[in-house]
Amino acid sequence: MAFISDALLRVKPSATIAVTQKARDLRNAGRDIISLSIGEPDFDTPDNIKKAAIKAIERGETKYTPVAGIAPLREAIAAKFKRENGLDYRPSQTIVGTGGKHILFNAFLATLNAGDEVIVPAPYWVSYPDMVAIAGGTPVAVETKMEHGFKLRAEDLDKAITPKTKWLILNSPSNPSGAAYTHAELKALTDVLLRRPHVWVLTDDIYEHLTYGDFIFVTPAQVEPNLMDRTLTMNGVSKAYAMTGWRIGYAAGPDKLIKAMDMLQGQQTSGACSIAQWASVEALNGPQDFIPQRRKIFEARRDLVVSMINQAKYLQCPSPEGAFYVYPSCAEAIGRKTQDGKKIASDEDFVAALLEAEGVAVVQGAAFGLGPNFRISYATSTEVLEDACRKIQRFCASLV
Repeated sequence: MAFISDALLRVKPSATIAVTQKARDLRNAGRDIISLSIGEPDFDTPDNIKKAAIKAIERGETKYTPVAGIAPLREAIAAKFKRENGLDYRPSQTIVGTGGKHILFNAFLATLNAGDEVIVPAPYWVSYPDMVAIAGGTPVAVETKMEHGFKLRAEDLDKAITPKTKWLILNSPSNPSGAAYTHAELKALTDVLLRRPHVWVLTDDIYEHLTYGDFIFVTPAQVEPNLMDRTLTMNGVSKAYAMTGWRIGYAAGPDKLIKAMDMLQGQQTSGACSIAQWASVEALNGPQDFIPQRRKIFEARRDLVVSMINQAKYLQCPSPEGAFYVYPSCAEAIGRKTQDGKKIASDEDFVAALLEAEGVAVVQGAAFGLGPNFRISYATSTEVLEDACRKIQRFCASLV
């Protein structure tokens, strides 16, 4: 009898974590490495949020919490959805997890049976397909195109839906492409879903507050209220509030789904960290003025990286609407050789050769289900980004 479960055999290691760890290992070995592989804001958690956590400790808020979250946080989540998204959820229709990943995992585990299909637009966040597979479902990748802004089109969604389809995942703005759906683009997709009443929508809005220019963020249940009873709207505090290590994600949805996730979580992790929950109450209810300030910095970084990458030979880099990633194509570099004679046969070869030659760590498009591309995270300083982009330009110029 095999020791490892069949479910685990369906899972691949996280490529983003693997690249980040390889960069750390090379740095520890003495190499000068610039890592553009991790999706984490370089800003610190705002002081008012940290002070709220300290006060919670001093009040003795250190005990077990209700599985679905403390009442003040669930109330703050419901208020946030009403204030920012025009969505009317009761606190009892919300749930708090140990990060957004926890919310997504529990949603799949609570709803999927063997043979159930989940549509995942590609490029996708690396964890989506593996979460579906662990839960016994079948991920169905639907490729998007760079010329369409890496966005799922209504006709492609319609073709991908089968009687076995249970969920559609929508991540806007997207990791890895930064693509974000306009109201009209989402309406085209929700119109398809209205005709397919057996398909639920899981929307990952974690990068909601990181959109640029005149772009206006909307979420599916906001665009089409008739989908409210089969939509799970997920968000969290990690990106907008620079609280990645606090590990708080949250969601709102129909009563029956939230109750199922609550029951599952009760036998799994129980409630999320009490101190982190109180910090998140302050994050959602407290001052929000730092968000547009930081957004301007991210937007300037985006513009810098897009400009410099488009000046590199053999690369094409569209300018995304949000998040803190770009997803350049390296198609013109495929088939060329490095200075030491190694052939670039794939985006995986490209990023490996870039790391070896210039010490710049990025993530190959194959990890996100669509290539030949690679992902750059620009959640770091302007100086580091300029240095990294110059090295990418030099590497590309060296290919023959």
